[in-house]
Amino acid sequence: MRLDAWIFDVDGVLLASPHERAWRDALHGIADPGRFTTAMYQADVAGRSRRDGARSALVALGVPDADHVAQAYAAAKQRCLEHLIGTEGVVAFPDALRLVRRLRADGWPIAAASSSRNAESMMRTVALDPGGTLFDAFAVTVCGRDLPRGKPDPGIFLLAAAELGVDPTRCIVVEDAPAGIAAALAGGMATLGVARLDDADGLRAVGAERVVASLDEVLIPEWAASTKHRPAA
Repeated sequence: MRLDAWIFDVDGVLLASPHERAWRDALHGIADPGRFTTAMYQADVAGRSRRDGARSALVALGVPDADHVAQAYAAAKQRCLEHLIGTEGVVAFPDALRLVRRLRADGWPIAAASSSRNAESMMRTVALDPGGTLFDAFAVTVCGRDLPRGKPDPGIFLLAAAELGVDPTRCIVVEDAPAGIAAALAGGMATLGVARLDDADGLRAVGAERVVASLDEVLIPEWAASTKHRPAA
């Protein structure tokens, strides 16, 4: 079966956004920020909704009454993130911009899907083409929507496929987080893991069909011809 569309996660795939740093900085007064490692961020926080990510991080850190503390921690993280974006900005990964340009030039339908409520505003700050931004490159953006469940539930990716008008089993999802790979697989989609943090083993462990260190490694015709599609769970 040929792929018909691509769906991209945003943080860690398209943008080197300061989410991880914001989660770490917001721990002051709650837990030791030094214990919040990159591995913990990828395994327990990345790809999840803000509230789910906050609770998951607090549980991993052994913070008592994590459910009660999660709301305040999530709010503190958002304040830290807004401060970091305002003072330092957001950087896009050059390999991601190159792949997006290639897909657009070839006429592929592409969507951006992120649980982050900040994703769309961050993409609007990245110039892609003269007069256009990274946000403008996508036919569909499903970012920060109020969905019943976050990743690893497939809802966000199924919604992106529906808004693209493409069967989910003919979509490929590009993700950097294990929770995102699990969500795509649950929706019956092909998966491409991006191991920017030397975490290829973690992506493969949850079932990523292919893993690359850079999106410059992606050979679009070869992928489209050889990907095996999975039935939706």
